[in-house]
Amino acid sequence: MEKLAYFFEHIHSLQRMLILAGGLAFFWIFEGLIPLFRFNYKKYQHAGINLFFTLTTVIINLAFAFLIVKASRYVVAHKFGLLYVFFLPQWVFFVLGLMILDLISAWFVHWLEHKIKWMWKFHIIHHADTWVDTTTANRHHPGESIFRAFFTLVSVIVAGAPMWLVLLYQSLSVLLSQFNHANISLPKWIDIAMSWIIVSPNMHKVHHHYVQPLTDTNYGNIFSLWDRIFGTFAHVKHTNELKYGIDIFPGEEENNQIIKLLSIPFDEYRPPAGAKFSNDGNR
Repeated sequence: MEKLAYFFEHIHSLQRMLILAGGLAFFWIFEGLIPLFRFNYKKYQHAGINLFFTLTTVIINLAFAFLIVKASRYVVAHKFGLLYVFFLPQWVFFVLGLMILDLISAWFVHWLEHKIKWMWKFHIIHHADTWVDTTTANRHHPGESIFRAFFTLVSVIVAGAPMWLVLLYQSLSVLLSQFNHANISLPKWIDIAMSWIIVSPNMHKVHHHYVQPLTDTNYGNIFSLWDRIFGTFAHVKHTNELKYGIDIFPGEEENNQIIKLLSIPFDEYRPPAGAKFSNDGNR
């Protein structure tokens, strides 16, 4: 555990980028070997759009890095946060820290994005992808990336997380998100068993179904227990029958143009998050 902490305490930015790129490359290859869906799409064009949003996410995270580092150093120096309420063995400190960071900076902000109209309008860009694959993992509007970076800052303060734990969490978060978005087909028993601990590919694909109530389930990123605890867990028997996207975008034109995707949150009308679908598919 000490070696792990030391590694992430001193991890270089290049190494973090290699984790991001390496994960994408790894799951990209597996999508070709064991695909869940055989999409009829321009894979490289689709990846290019999603990688653009990955780049904007990286830039925003870098902009928030100064505040997160300052906050982490302050809470550690003053032993402020939930991790310091009781003396904890190192492995408990490690697991509990990851869980708190995951709850606030992933599950909770994601849940809010589905419940608050103006946040949902930014989150639509992620759900609008009709070809969910590993590159979809970081397809977030810059506005949404700001939400998530802010809640990461909040989670660091609430937990009292040291920077090595924050960097470890972020690395795991990236890899697990790439994994559960990947267009791969795992044996059902493996996927189900996995979903008791972490968010499995089939579990997260349910969240990307184009209509409610499934759209408003399975918000988790790393740990699946949050959805089970808060009653937002959903399972479907036949994942290959899911349909990706969002019903307010019946066509693909908006999904393939970066400028249109960037402008979506500022359109005069977008349906509110949490609104129920009618029978005709409209919110």
